Amino acid sequence: MNTPIFSVRDPASPEFWNERFEQAFMPWDKGDVPLALQDYVRRTTPATVLIPGCGAGYEVAYLAEAGWNVTAIDFSAAAVTCAQTILCKWAPCVVQADFFTFVPRAPLNLIYERAFFCALPPKMRPQIVQRWAELLPVGGQVAGFFFFDDHPKGPPFGIARPELEQLLHPYFDLIEDQPVSDSIAVFAGKERWQVWRRKP
Repeated sequence: MNTPIFSVRDPASPEFWNERFEQAFMPWDKGDVPLALQDYVRRTTPATVLIPGCGAGYEVAYLAEAGWNVTAIDFSAAAVTCAQTILCKWAPCVVQADFFTFVPRAPLNLIYERAFFCALPPKMRPQIVQRWAELLPVGGQVAGFFFFDDHPKGPPFGIARPELEQLLHPYFDLIEDQPVSDSIAVFAGKERWQVWRRKP
């Protein structure tokens, strides 16, 4: 399959992602719900969750059907349209919004991380972590997938584990860290399922 030609090169711009969704170029799209999230949901009491940068949003329906109060956001209008089309009755759970200014309708217990942290330029990582800390109460969790790689080109932009820990440890404790068995090719062997709990 030929790679489409894109005019926008800045992944911090909504237009970068609009172009990719509009041309159905989504090599990061797994197409289903990752096993690690399914396991987490089975052993966790349903709560209020935010999914930033939700993309196609397969996890939205899974979480909603398991009783979670889920809101998914994306700053790309094309991504939101894609997710709403896929999700049918759960489409109202998806809204167009900027993660850095979005105000949840209810206090959050969980932020689900799936290729949002690694999608934006590395210079934005401190802002992302700061926003996680602002949105979550003590005991709240960031749970999801973290991409460990030293290749500078992206997205996805990998991170060294010591750098991730340096960013998160002022606000969060790492309480789960597991290998991932069902990664798509771009993440294979380089991502881990982690859960970080907000410190007092």
